Amino acid sequence: MGQITQFLPILLMFVVVYFLMIKPQQKRAKLEKEFEKNLKVGDRIITKSGIHGRISELADDSLVIETMAGKLKMERSSISLELSQKLNTAGKA
Repeated sequence: MGQITQFLPILLMFVVVYFLMIKPQQKRAKLEKEFEKNLKVGDRIITKSGIHGRISELADDSLVIETMAGKLKMERSSISLELSQKLNTAGKA
């Protein structure tokens, strides 16, 4: 019984770390994958580096966006979920 009580604080610490750090990160990754999968031609987006554009072509892992400077080809994973959602909700309001 004494050994179990010695490891209980360490076990509780791992449980807390899981629910405060690991679980939310997994949820965020799932939301980002869903967002990338649901992108379509014509969507207004912002990349993680801050480039604004509109999707003009889609491929499996990449996409082409139109910007004021021209067309850019980039990976789907470079699109920012939070910034793109803010852009689209601000445009509708």
